[in-house]
Amino acid sequence: MKFKLAFIGFGVVGQGLAEILLNKEQELKERYDFEYEVVAISDMNKGAVYVENGLDMDKVMEMTDQDVSLEEYPDGIKGWDPIKTIKETNADTIVEVTYTDMKTGGPALEHVRTALKAGKHVVSTTKGPVAVSAVELVELAKRNEVQYRFEGTVLSGTPAINLAWETLAGCDIKEIKGIVNGTTNYILSKMEEGMEYEDALKKAQELGYAEADPTGDVEGIDAQGKMLILSNTVMGADLKLDDVAREGITDISLEDVEKAKEDGYRWKLVGSTKKTDGGIEAKVAPEKIPLSHPLAGVMGPTNALTFSTDLLGDVTVVGPGAGKKETGFSLLVDLLAINKSLEG
Repeated sequence: MKFKLAFIGFGVVGQGLAEILLNKEQELKERYDFEYEVVAISDMNKGAVYVENGLDMDKVMEMTDQDVSLEEYPDGIKGWDPIKTIKETNADTIVEVTYTDMKTGGPALEHVRTALKAGKHVVSTTKGPVAVSAVELVELAKRNEVQYRFEGTVLSGTPAINLAWETLAGCDIKEIKGIVNGTTNYILSKMEEGMEYEDALKKAQELGYAEADPTGDVEGIDAQGKMLILSNTVMGADLKLDDVAREGITDISLEDVEKAKEDGYRWKLVGSTKKTDGGIEAKVAPEKIPLSHPLAGVMGPTNALTFSTDLLGDVTVVGPGAGKKETGFSLLVDLLAINKSLEG
C-alpha cells in the first residue's frame, strides 16, 4: 500500500521527517516496501493545504525554507484547520507534531482522538496525549483497528518504547531508570568541569539545548512527563502527572558536584519507574550515581535508559534525546513498524 500522510504541525520535527522521506524515498521503497505521498499539511503558522493526489514535497520544503505560507501553494484546498484536515482529507495516517500542554494534553489530544475515531493511524512525538491519556488512546486505536505509535515522546530517535515493547518482549521489566533530559545532563556535565550553575545554564541556552525559559528542563517537568509515559505504556500503570514525584537540579551547587566527584560519584537528574508491592512507583530527582554505573558515563546532552529485566539483567541504551533529524527518525521508525504489521 502507499501511505497517504497528513501532517498536523510542520515545525522542526515535521520538517525533519519530511527531509528524511525525501532523501531516502528510493531506499525505503527497495528495502522496506514503504511508499508514501503527503496529501495535506495543517500548521498554525505556516498555513494549510490539501491536495488529494499528493503534494510536491520538494516544492513544499522550498516554500518553507523561504518562509512562504503554504496558502501560496499553486494547487489544492487551503486553510483547513487540524480537525477538518484529519476528518475530511483522504489521508490514512496522521503525523501529529503540534505543541501540547502536559497537564491537559491539548490541543494535540483532540487531534489524536479524532484521527483514531476516524480509523486513521497516528504517529506522533507529542508528549501530552500519551502522558494524559495513553491507556484510553491505545484502547481506542485497537477498537478502530488502527495503530497509535509514539516512540519519539521519550528519547527522540533513541529506542525506548519500541525497545521495551518489541525487542524486550517476554522479559519482565522490573524497573526503568535513566537520564531522559539532555539539557540538565549538559548543565551538570559543565558544572563538573568547574562552571557555576548559572553559567552552565547560559551556555546551554546559547547552544540551543535550553529554552529562554528553562523551567521545564531544570525543574524536572520534561523528565516527569517522560517517566509518566514509560510508566503507563511499558510498566502497565495508569498514573497521572502528579503521581510522579518531581525534583529538579536548581538546588545543586558547584560545591555539591565537586564533593560528589571527590567521593567517586556523579550527580545526574534521574527518572525512574519501578514495580513495588504497592504498584508502580515513579519519580524524577537528582541522584549521586557511582562512577562505575553505566549512567555515570553519559555526559553532555546525551540521554540513556537502563531496563532492569528478569531474563537479561540490566540493558542500557544510550543516544541523542533531541534534534530535528533524530526526532524525525522516530516518526519514520513508527511508520515502518505500521507498514510491516500491515504487510504481515
